[in-house]
Amino acid sequence: MPRAHLLFVDDEPSILTTLQKALSLEGYAVDVAGGVKIAEEKLRKRSYDLCVFDVQLPDGDGVELLQRMRAGKDSAGGAPARGQSGADTPVIMMSGHATIDTAVRAVRLGALNFLEKPLNTDALLIAVDTALRLTQAEAEARDLRRATGASGELVGDSPAMTKLVEQIGRAAKSAASVLVTGERGTGKELVARAIHAMSPRAKGPLEKLNCAALPSELIESELFGHEAGAFTGATKQRRGKFERASGGTLFLDEVGDMPLPMQAKLLRVLQEREIERVGGSETIRVDVRVVAATNRDLVAACESGAFRPDLYDRLNVLPLAIPPLRARREDVPVLAKHFLALAAASNDRRDVRLEDGALSVLASYAWPGNVRELRNVIERLVILTPDDVIRADDVRNCLPGGSGARGAAGLYRAGVPFRVLVEEAERVVLQEALAHHGGQMAATARALDLERSHLYKKARALGLRGDKGESDDEA
Repeated sequence: MPRAHLLFVDDEPSILTTLQKALSLEGYAVDVAGGVKIAEEKLRKRSYDLCVFDVQLPDGDGVELLQRMRAGKDSAGGAPARGQSGADTPVIMMSGHATIDTAVRAVRLGALNFLEKPLNTDALLIAVDTALRLTQAEAEARDLRRATGASGELVGDSPAMTKLVEQIGRAAKSAASVLVTGERGTGKELVARAIHAMSPRAKGPLEKLNCAALPSELIESELFGHEAGAFTGATKQRRGKFERASGGTLFLDEVGDMPLPMQAKLLRVLQEREIERVGGSETIRVDVRVVAATNRDLVAACESGAFRPDLYDRLNVLPLAIPPLRARREDVPVLAKHFLALAAASNDRRDVRLEDGALSVLASYAWPGNVRELRNVIERLVILTPDDVIRADDVRNCLPGGSGARGAAGLYRAGVPFRVLVEEAERVVLQEALAHHGGQMAATARALDLERSHLYKKARALGLRGDKGESDDEA
């Protein structure tokens, strides 16, 4: 990663010398300017990763310099930077005489921090590092949104999603193999596409192969290609996924379902970076970054002999685990509103909206089908709800088997893990009990013969809340 390039603007040469030396020792490239005019000249010549401005300068005001940058102009009306808009450049302000009003104005203009002089070098280094990390995280989040398009499966600002976005950004910069794991419907392919789109290989091809969708005898031809006459029906030469993805990324979906003989051949390609077409003898070099995905437990598959441990090690250089939707319930309302907007636009129902009660029911459901299931439910609601307001009962009736309204009975659904069904049953029982007792946690605990502290912990774990007037300090 190239080192960050900083611009410091201050009218005291001794301060500039000290700061330039300290920051250079930390690995930063540092330019300095003694006033507004020189700073604007430097900003016209190049872009910076971070600027630090003093408020009081001999030929102007640092806050006004910030304001012109944010407007994309300099004091002469020209553009402040080449290659990066001044409106996007993070800025820290510093001053020894600033008023609160000045600080507030600077922050409103987008300053990330306001430091008091005389500067403490350690505090400055921390402020610079924090500002650069924040800017990088925001840029990666923007890249991720562009990479994933409007589908929204990776929408959310929960801690789990924030961590995943950061991991995607770091993985994208690497050339190492990535193994994406997660339940069905969590968005594994979307993560793979984001990794490719944010990587240095973004201009190269992205090829995909679903290892569970093809008979075992066809996977080899799909991956490596074949020569004319290699088998019945092979009337002409055909390039495989590895050749077509050279210079880009190959996404192997459901890699846990790949037959063992093909696993050995895939391992050899990952080791040697060369292939041979089926029926051919020519060795072909390939330059491919592999992203694999599975909803299977590959560690258990390795132990049972269904998956090669050496291939697992090759694929699992950078592991990315996508959390199930039930593990980030706080994202459900955001996702629901996002999908509502998409479904409303595509079905010409732009005035439809979700009431708060409907959002609560959505957030309390276990979503065994994850984000894909949520998106389908929202679209179903948009199509089937006759009014412009989607209410709680509409959601309950739309969930599988009317699960939101059926109580704890009838929860079994084939293919859904037992722990998910139990969690859903507990949520339904507690939700109905809290509603019956007016949200009073103490009364609900007595009725269920539960310790009050246990009820608080269970409700919090399931994403439920009782009366807002009751403290949960006992939890």
